[in-house]
Order: sequence, then C-alpha cells, then structure tokens
Amino acid sequence: MTSEDNSKYIVQPGGSLQGELRVPGDKSISHRSIMLGSLAEGVTEVTGFLEGEDALATLAAFRAMGVKIDGPEAGRVSIHGVGMNGLQQPEKDLYVGNSGTSIRLLSGLLAGQSFNVTLTGDKSLSGRPMKRVTDPLTAMGATIESNEGKPPLTIMGGKSLQGIHYELPMASAQVKSSVLLAGMYAEGKTSVTEPAPTRDHTERMLTGMGYSVEVDGNTVTIEGGGKLTATTIDVPADISSATFFMVGAAISPGSDITLTHVGINPTRIGVINILKLMGADISLSNEGITGGEPVADIRVRYAPLTGITIPEDQVPLAIDEFPALFVAAACAEGTTVLTGAEELRVKESDRIQAMADGLQLLGIDAQPTADGIVITGGTIGSGDVESHDDHRIAMSFAIAGLQAGGTIQINNCANVATSFPDFVGLANKAGLMIEQIDE
Repeated sequence: MTSEDNSKYIVQPGGSLQGELRVPGDKSISHRSIMLGSLAEGVTEVTGFLEGEDALATLAAFRAMGVKIDGPEAGRVSIHGVGMNGLQQPEKDLYVGNSGTSIRLLSGLLAGQSFNVTLTGDKSLSGRPMKRVTDPLTAMGATIESNEGKPPLTIMGGKSLQGIHYELPMASAQVKSSVLLAGMYAEGKTSVTEPAPTRDHTERMLTGMGYSVEVDGNTVTIEGGGKLTATTIDVPADISSATFFMVGAAISPGSDITLTHVGINPTRIGVINILKLMGADISLSNEGITGGEPVADIRVRYAPLTGITIPEDQVPLAIDEFPALFVAAACAEGTTVLTGAEELRVKESDRIQAMADGLQLLGIDAQPTADGIVITGGTIGSGDVESHDDHRIAMSFAIAGLQAGGTIQINNCANVATSFPDFVGLANKAGLMIEQIDE
C-alpha cells in the first residue's frame, strides 16, 4: 500500500496489555545493513531485517543499482556486496516511497558515485526539507538539483569530493550519516560535530565492517578511501516500535508486558528515561550485545504517571518516540512540558501540531509551542482523528484507546506498513481492541 490508499483504524475503548512480544526489527539498522552491505566486499548475512516499506525501498534501490540481494525471507537477507565502487547506474529514477532515511543517506552515498541518479518519493516525502543534507554535500563538491530544497533530488556523478568539517545546525542522525557516507568517497578527512548526541548506528556498523571511525566527544571523523568487509548482522527489535506497547502498558491498569530482544543503544533510550521520570515501572533483563548493538528484554507494568518537564538532553534520544510519549502525558497526573523539539515539525508530518490537534479533539488540553508542547493530563474521550499519513501518529492514537472513554477512529493509516507491518495483529494479541478497515 502507499500513503495515498485510505486505511483507517477503529479502536474500542479499554483493555490492558499482557504477555511477551517481539516487535519488528530496527528500521535504522535495517536500512544501514543494506547500504553498507552493498558496498562491502563479500556476502553480508542479515537476520531480523524489518520487512516494512521503508527498509524495502532501500533494498529495491540497491537492487536497481546492480547489487544481488537474496530475500527477505522471515527477516533473513543475504547481500552480495559489490565493493565501494561497484554500484551501477539504475535504469530509472530510484523511488524511496515515504522513507526520509533512504533519501537522505542515499544522497551522501550517491554523491561519490560516477553516475547520475534521481531520487523520488511519495507525496509526504516530497514535502520534506532536504537542504539540511544537500548543503553540506554541496560544500564537499557534490552537485545536487532539487525542487526548491525538496525532493526529487538529482545527484550528478563523477564529482571529486573533498573532506570537510561540518558543524550540524540541528541534532540529526540522518544528516550526520549522509555526510559520513559521502566522506568515504572524499579526499582527506571528513568530520561532523553534533550539538547533541544522536543515534550512532552508522558509526557502529562502519566499525563492525572494518572501516576506521574516530569518535571524540560529539565529533565523528572518517577518512576517505577505506573499504568495507562483509559481516553478519543480527538486527535487534526496534525500540521505536516497542515504544507504543511500553506506553500502552504504562497507562492501562493491570498491564504487564515484556518486549524481547529490543535494541537499547544509548543514543535511543530517551523513551525509557522519560517514562521512568514520569513514574513508569520499567525493568530490563537479558542484557547483551549483538553486532555491536546493546539489546535487552524490557518489562513494563502499569504504574500511575506524573507530568514532568522533559529534560532537553533527552530530546534527541527520543525524537521518534514523542507522539507516543504525548499520549503518556495525556494520561499522567499534572502537566508535561516539552521544549527543544522543533525537529518534530519536519518529520513525516508536523508531529507537534498533528498530536496537539488530535489530543484536543479527544478532550485533552494540549498547547503546541514553536519547539514543543504543553500537555495537561486528563480524560481521553472519543472521536475521529487524523494521522496525516504519519505511521507514528496513527499508532500513538491507537494506543490512546486503552484509556479512552469511547471509540477512536484514526484516518489514513496505510503508512504504518512503512515501519510496523503487522501492528494491528500484534496489538490485538497484546490486548488492544483495534480493527483495520481498508477502503
């Protein structure tokens, strides 16, 4: 399905979440496994790969550039790497659907190739800002044409790139990764300094494939001209997908749920830290490392939540989890204040406005600000809310049904398939009363 298909969720009120669940594989790591595996020498074997539309768009793009990829079958993918300079010009534009990660990371990786290529996306992606990646890439010597700073992007091949030092104006793992991937093809050193730590999956995977990465505080440096060696990647369950069930259990009395083999990369655990600050009962067990990434089982039992002022240092560590956290805030005693999160306004939708509108419609006092939101806990009612084709908005309002006074209908939910293919099935199994209607 595409974002243009009309698919809605009908969520009946009440219930609690029980049992043990494994949510799909981490989206960020799935994307990067295809990209770096394609450029490696040898065959990279991946397990736990997320078979959602976004990661599949990345897979299709590399197939179109001549990479032999077997699978995915039950989360297993074999990537026959072509080496750093083995990609071939695709016969047509590369369509990446709704995936911001695909288009931004590919821009950096393709800036160093010998051929021209155009990256296109769906209606939602075509409205998202790309100057944040095209500006630093242009400074490195890339030539990129865009539609007034938005997709489609045409990247001209055959350019010689120069390493730069880039100070990120915003905390964005996508921009950091894009510049580092271009840096592999640049002359000299490329370094990126972040204003706050963001997810470091690219750096970990580069290191795991034998490419030298230097990390000094908030600055990451790589040197051009290295090579990647194929490896084995076990993709942990996605903490962003686990978040919906964590929040659901935290807000619904009687809940006790365990989410298994979840990635707990320190650059991604803002949601755990924030929920704990609100009073959630969360415990970790079976902690270990897989493919350089820390994992654990996460158990969440119901406990009353209290509103907090969210520490700004946690914002980049939970940037994708805020729509669900806003639902936790709506169910908490008192007021929750978020600042320093202007990045949420340029995601798949303006997530601050979309969540504020939906929460207000459901009877919650939610006041958007330029860089955040102020939510006063209350009683969630019923109504029809808009997801704006945004998978995380759709799933967040679905979870709100656990504490709703009546039925919630969520419109335009087709894009949930980009990150969480069987959300409805897993949610029903856990105890949410949700039905999907495709029109």
